Amino acid sequence: MGIVIEAMTCSALSAVDEPLEGTAAEVRGWVCLEFTAAWGRDVLDGTALGEELAAELIRRADAADVRIMFIRHPGRSEPLTSGHTVLLARTHPDDSWCERVKIDSPVDLLEIDFAVLGGPAPGLGDRVEEPMVLVCAHGKRDQCCAVFGRPVAAELVRSFGEHVWECSHTGGHRFAPSMILLPSGYTYGRLSEADSLEAVESAMSGSVYLSGLRGRSTWTPQGQVSEISVRQHISCGVDDLSVIDLGSGVSIVEHVDSRRWEVETETSELPPRPPSCGAAPKPVRSVTATSVRELGSGLLLT
Repeated sequence: MGIVIEAMTCSALSAVDEPLEGTAAEVRGWVCLEFTAAWGRDVLDGTALGEELAAELIRRADAADVRIMFIRHPGRSEPLTSGHTVLLARTHPDDSWCERVKIDSPVDLLEIDFAVLGGPAPGLGDRVEEPMVLVCAHGKRDQCCAVFGRPVAAELVRSFGEHVWECSHTGGHRFAPSMILLPSGYTYGRLSEADSLEAVESAMSGSVYLSGLRGRSTWTPQGQVSEISVRQHISCGVDDLSVIDLGSGVSIVEHVDSRRWEVETETSELPPRPPSCGAAPKPVRSVTATSVRELGSGLLLT
């Protein structure tokens, strides 16, 4: 069953003409803290964790180029076990990984050096072998996330159980429902419940579901669009492609088997629209692929 979007919500206005490709948050890794008490409008605005701890976490996250989010199991107001689960995930396909760490208090996050997300798995906790699923349900940030995200999370948990979490703002309310898969960082938007199931099933089998794909958070918007464009022409696994962003609208996409593609993109400005419900309209920049050429063969794919 598809999602019915009420007129004039930020997600409805975005769906008219805004492409999904190239809209994933651009970060090196993710730090996801299980937090079942009330979330503020921003998880690090001091409402939930206090101003001093929140400020220090912002400083450390910015320095390491990682995103901190809150997570909770769908439909639960209390954690399954005592303490707080923390998911640490590095998204780069050269060595993507996710570890599950247990801490007693949010302040214990200060004991974790976020710089580890730029390298190999540090062994701070248990290695997570199957994808973790994060569905934005941050109602205090935007109504679309709660209205459209929570039913998707509830449907997914029936099939994938404790692999599924509701999460705080992922970036891009207007693409709700929004979903992130860890450790890959592949981000989705505007998925029906059925499409969400297919996306997670694909990830569990080591492939990438293309419908609703916004991009891999490892890459720039240009790189995200370039990678997706190549995936639309070939079949390959989750970590088989990497991207070299050459700037000026040109990227090189490399396969682990040494095949390479040159992708040209262009950026255009779309009419202003609200980035979230109730917000003032802002211009939107959209990145699209104009050509995909396999290097060596000279074959122009688009």
